[in-house]
Amino acid sequence: MQFGQNRQTFTLHPATGLAFVIIFALFWFGTLNYRHLIPSDEGRYAEMAREMLLTGDWITPRYNGYKYFEKPPLQIWATAATFQFFGIGEWQARLWSGLTGFFTILLIGFTGSRIFNARAGWLAAIVLASSPMWIISGHFNSLDMGLSAFLVAALCSLLLAQNAQSKTQLRNWMWACWIFMALATLSKGLIGGAIPAMVFVAYSISAWDWKIWTRLKLISGIAIYLIITAPWFVMVALRNPEFLEFFFIHEHLQRFTQDAHSRTGPIYYFVPLLLIGILPWVFQIPGAIAQAWQERQRGFSSSWLLVCWFAVIFAFFSVSQSKLPGYIIPIFPALALLIGNRLDRILGDTNSLTLSWKLQMIGFAVLGCSGFFFLSEISQQARPDEIDAYAQYTHWVIAALIALVGFSLLAVIQAKRNGLASILNFASGFFLCAIIAGTGHETLGRAVSGIDLANRVKASIPPNVNLYSVRLLDHTMPFYLNRTMIMVEDPDELRFGVTAQPELWLPTLEDFITRWSEDLSAYAIMVPEQYDALQKIGFPMQEVDRDSRRVIVKHPDASNLRQ
Repeated sequence: MQFGQNRQTFTLHPATGLAFVIIFALFWFGTLNYRHLIPSDEGRYAEMAREMLLTGDWITPRYNGYKYFEKPPLQIWATAATFQFFGIGEWQARLWSGLTGFFTILLIGFTGSRIFNARAGWLAAIVLASSPMWIISGHFNSLDMGLSAFLVAALCSLLLAQNAQSKTQLRNWMWACWIFMALATLSKGLIGGAIPAMVFVAYSISAWDWKIWTRLKLISGIAIYLIITAPWFVMVALRNPEFLEFFFIHEHLQRFTQDAHSRTGPIYYFVPLLLIGILPWVFQIPGAIAQAWQERQRGFSSSWLLVCWFAVIFAFFSVSQSKLPGYIIPIFPALALLIGNRLDRILGDTNSLTLSWKLQMIGFAVLGCSGFFFLSEISQQARPDEIDAYAQYTHWVIAALIALVGFSLLAVIQAKRNGLASILNFASGFFLCAIIAGTGHETLGRAVSGIDLANRVKASIPPNVNLYSVRLLDHTMPFYLNRTMIMVEDPDELRFGVTAQPELWLPTLEDFITRWSEDLSAYAIMVPEQYDALQKIGFPMQEVDRDSRRVIVKHPDASNLRQ
């Protein structure tokens, strides 16, 4: 690939750029269908979309047959529509994450080229495309990527608006910003509007730029925001009066201030996730932030707003009582823009990298080589029936390490004569490493998904019988069996649903035993330990099939009933 020789004249030939995007897209989208869904997010959101499509109710989200109001439905709508057009399957369930992650990379490149220069934009896109946490999130069916994509789209729209050359451009980009904030809200709740608001305040104070508030198109923007978000909130509340208290109090206020969700962590919880999430570029973060500080100017400062975006999100979730890895995903595109601008400055007019950069690349090559000495540790946590699977995964890890080491060494060789090509190869090594390691997880995730058990028993379970889930919420089996289950005793995260619909579950094991004696055609799923406990008390059941994590049984009279 040929690049320009300096940042002022750097251009990428359209045909070359298109070829690069196509190759990247093939790797990005071509791996969406390789893995089966794994608990909990992947199975949960795929099943919610399947149930929405099956019931035709696009207002009230349901999971495993129960009302589920933890999050708004934008991604469920999109996935249900995907199922409608392309059928139900794994890649269809992940398509929303894949699309939003992919187009955010393109948007970061476009934004960087407009607020900095063409080379900085190209470098920012490369940084994001090779950041391990962004790659993994873009191939995982959860709400975090969609939320992050719309939040980042709002950020980019704001940056483009404040750098606009006319009032019309400023207005249009700000309206786009409000639209994306609304879509972020419909993706995962009020955080879609709260995060940009907190960043605006932090930026205004730290840069003492209060004039930005006069350029946000607040009145028309709020109107656009409400026009997009309000209809669903109103309709779901009218149909479900219990929605408002649960969604706004339990899922927002209590989630941030209390540890009721058992998702706590220390104040430094996100530090290792930050370092690993942007691993190949982690050493550029201090210099990028320092450069942003130096580039602050009277009036609007794009670089400093990006720093505020990173700092506010990282600090906000660090002090929150609820912590999950995906919460900080929105910081990576902002860091990519800062690092892209930093790399552009490092390359300067010579398009070559310094000795310190060569040492970094050599260091990562050595790190990759050291991974070969720890391959035996991969199988240490394997269950007896999973040893072969872990052995297969070792081969994927070897391939990932080879890609990392090979491209890092190639980057070292190119560092002096073609810095851009060196950075591209360095990034390619980490992208391939993450893609290969993530795709190969299927060797481990297949057993977790339960797909093999589901395929063996699905045809033998009659369509109209009750299937009980005994003290277990299996997040993938409802999707793969194409049926919902009646919860027994432990509702897990469906507690709100069973409280709102008490007639649809059995609150104690004794209630289940009584119901089982009356429901002669019933089936049930449970963990092996629960099966053994019931067997000891003489519970009447016949094993249908099992895997290492689940046992499916039927009432012993079920076969006679069918005959």
